[in-house]
Amino acid sequence: MSNTTLTIVFLVLYIIVIIGVGIWNRKSNTSEDYFLGSRKLPAWLLAITFIASWWGGGSAIDLVDHAHQNGLSSFWIYGVPVLIATGLMYLFAGGIRNIGSISQPQLMRQRYNDTTALLLTIFIIIFMVIVASIQVIVVAKFFKAYFDMSYEAGALLGTVIVLVYSLFGGFKGVVLTDFLQFIFFLFTAIFLFYITYDQSGGWEAVKKIAETNNKPGYTSFFNQVSDNLAYVITFGTSWMIQANIWQRISAAKKASDAKKMMLFSFFAFIPLYLMVTYTGMFFSVFYDSVPESGIVPHILSNYKSPVISAILFVGLSSAIMSTMDSLVNTGALSLTVDVYQKYINPKASDARQVNVGRISTFIIGGAALFIALKIQSVLTISWLGSDFLTSGAFIPLIFGFLWVRGTSTAASISMFFGLLFSSYNLMVALGADLPVAWEIASTKQALIGISISLALYVGISFFTKDDYAKNRAFIKKANILNRK
Repeated sequence: MSNTTLTIVFLVLYIIVIIGVGIWNRKSNTSEDYFLGSRKLPAWLLAITFIASWWGGGSAIDLVDHAHQNGLSSFWIYGVPVLIATGLMYLFAGGIRNIGSISQPQLMRQRYNDTTALLLTIFIIIFMVIVASIQVIVVAKFFKAYFDMSYEAGALLGTVIVLVYSLFGGFKGVVLTDFLQFIFFLFTAIFLFYITYDQSGGWEAVKKIAETNNKPGYTSFFNQVSDNLAYVITFGTSWMIQANIWQRISAAKKASDAKKMMLFSFFAFIPLYLMVTYTGMFFSVFYDSVPESGIVPHILSNYKSPVISAILFVGLSSAIMSTMDSLVNTGALSLTVDVYQKYINPKASDARQVNVGRISTFIIGGAALFIALKIQSVLTISWLGSDFLTSGAFIPLIFGFLWVRGTSTAASISMFFGLLFSSYNLMVALGADLPVAWEIASTKQALIGISISLALYVGISFFTKDDYAKNRAFIKKANILNRK
């Protein structure tokens, strides 16, 4: 039996299991059941689904290619921002869970007003669609390399698989399938790390090939760190406030479980991202340049053992889909809770809310598929998606937990600036002939965006008034500093 045939069999079996899990968990009586798993999930399971969401196929496969080209310092592109974001979320996780809202915009409405909640909803939907489209791009290229199918067919197939089990299972279905997908991908990552280490000759062989290729800083962790600061700043701040992760924090049974989830994840991310980085570096012994389809898809599609090749393919596909499903589910959460329930039908029955949640899941997935069919870049688009949250939402969200003086007017203006600033950058990146005083996806752009957002928020807060009693009550309820 050929590699392709055996892989199709394994993939079909995997899809049946994943969809079965989704259908088994299809019963959801309320939007809280559908989007938060009734807040009954244990901390360790939420931690795994959190890890599966970030240490997914998109970042892992992309990091292998970057590490092959740039060496150990590539860890700064994804690994360092993840650790910064997770560390910050550990500090805020208890407060997020104490507030007890289902969605981020609901939390924003409690702290500020309807305007800020609506603006945040716009940011979340834009971000989730853009980042979900990146996972579609990755899975499309992966399927194309392995099955020799068209890019469009691969994108459609991957999206349909995710939508089917996400539509039925809601958040609980996503969490349980994430658990299975994490196990698959962990096995795949460890296996690839082992065989590349064993067959390359290890660290000494990597150093030797780096010297041969005249790459003196290849094995240095701090080589040309400044080149990656734009990713550290933008990814670190935007991922810290990523709505699909706050959704997992809100789903914890209690505040202490939310903090445990973050602590466990922080220490898990270090070896996981290092393992992927080293795998890319070990591949440098075999490949002079990155194949068009990417290193990992290329090596798996040409692996000599059909059984191992099929298992590894399914493992990586599951990682990509585990990231995509959480992004789609959170985008659907915003459409359902923060748009439909708030502005269209506030008196909708619980059953209607769940049905709208499923329709919203289809809409977000479809939008992500549409973008992926139009744009086939990964890192820059990921950065631009994150720029919306960094420039527009980071300052109001974080200061809302800490500074009673921060006003609703200031938050709204700061967020509106971020929306304009990021939209302008996105149009330039997509080819619009507009004047710009900074390089797109640069450290300068990131610093300008977050600095102006901070200046507007702080400055306008001193010149506007707010309901400070409400603000104090919110901060007291969040209890970030754990005051008795």
